[in-house]
Amino acid sequence: MRLIVGLGFIAHGMAKVGRGPEHFAGILAALGLPMPDVLAWTTIIVELVGGAAVLIGVAIPLAAVPMAAVLAVAIVTVHLPNGFSSIKLQSVDRTGAHFGQPGYETDALYLACLAALVVLGPGRLSLAALFRRKAGVRGISL
Repeated sequence: MRLIVGLGFIAHGMAKVGRGPEHFAGILAALGLPMPDVLAWTTIIVELVGGAAVLIGVAIPLAAVPMAAVLAVAIVTVHLPNGFSSIKLQSVDRTGAHFGQPGYETDALYLACLAALVVLGPGRLSLAALFRRKAGVRGISL
């Protein structure tokens, strides 16, 4: 679960960096969000740093809060009007499948995974577990 969530967030953050943060800021401005330049960079940092924290399994409860906020904003501002389903197959022709705008299904799944990681912890194959083993501490989650 950490692999999917962590890499998913990192991939989205890298895509925003690759296209240029100013492009993402333009999207946020078009959505009517305040301070689009600040929000663009904040989102990118949350996706990259939060995704890395989840991927390596450290500070997940701390990282999950801003990550959940990014998902909530995406749901409310972009995906909610498109309904639940993330797959909107509209047609198939010889050039391939054509899809409509995705709903909030994927964001909801990410939220559920983050909640599960906060409640269940990062697992034995995590940096937090390594820190606990080296410190000889049991039952404390980072």
